[in-house]
Amino acid sequence: MPLSQGVAFPVHYTLLYYKIMAKVLVATEKPFAASAVAGIKEIIEGAGFELALLEKYTEKAQLLEAVADVDAIIIRSDKIDAEVLDAAKNLKIVVRAGAGYDNVDLDAATAHNVVVMNTPGQNANAVAELVLGLLVFAVRNFYNGKSGSELMGKKLGILAFGNVGRNVARIAKGFGMEVSAFDAYCPAEAIEAAGVHAVASQEELFKTCDIISLHIPATAETKQSINKALVGSIKKGGILINTARKEVINEPELLELFAERTDLKYITDIKPDADADFAQFEGRYFSTPKKMGAQTAEANTNAGLAAANQIVGYIKEGITKFQVNK
Repeated sequence: MPLSQGVAFPVHYTLLYYKIMAKVLVATEKPFAASAVAGIKEIIEGAGFELALLEKYTEKAQLLEAVADVDAIIIRSDKIDAEVLDAAKNLKIVVRAGAGYDNVDLDAATAHNVVVMNTPGQNANAVAELVLGLLVFAVRNFYNGKSGSELMGKKLGILAFGNVGRNVARIAKGFGMEVSAFDAYCPAEAIEAAGVHAVASQEELFKTCDIISLHIPATAETKQSINKALVGSIKKGGILINTARKEVINEPELLELFAERTDLKYITDIKPDADADFAQFEGRYFSTPKKMGAQTAEANTNAGLAAANQIVGYIKEGITKFQVNK
């Protein structure tokens, strides 16, 4: 007899019913590749769960309606805030398919007893390859036909030595670059063990390197931290590359610095604020049309499948390995 008829089942039967009937929503304004969706569907339905899709939605109201009866959500850059959490009465877990998770209100999720996870490492190689691709583009003067320079022998500084930073170091060493890194939360011994020179501070990193690659998250500590004083300490002809988060850049101060130092270049896959006119520095600035770090077929699929597996692991076994809220 179904539970809807009010029969008091033993607890273990109730949990089994819940696990079988769990509903998972993939809510992606920018959809996964079709092959990734097929893989997610196979994992979710293979676990006995129901899968729902909300792709290319244009209004928040559509998301609010879609979350009303779901137990789990997979997102990409989609925003999960208190309003969404209020609307999702059955929600147990949100997984951000990717490394960054500042698009999820962690405090609100915790208040709603919702677990939030990311999928660290799944996009790391894609972002790292983009970094080196953009660097080649920059040192060759954006392919304007004029003589450029080479990456071999240049000193690369990596700010934050997580999954992406480690992959950047691996590829950069293949170019023959000298690689240094600083990470306030990664022991110097671990950095050195990866064959990378560990420096004592971010200030030292900026002062001693030709190129700085940013891989820090947007936190209370890091927002606006990449400022005029720090970037201004880079060697003559230096390059700053940002494939992390826009919020870590103090854009007004960087604009001021670029007006003063005509030797610097800034490249990024993150569009600046509308009033931050970096385009005026033609030949020294480049931004991709949209954030491109994870935009590969492989990364797209890897992150989506990891998110699906983490949801199954959490609902069936309570695994919280990649939980980012407390």
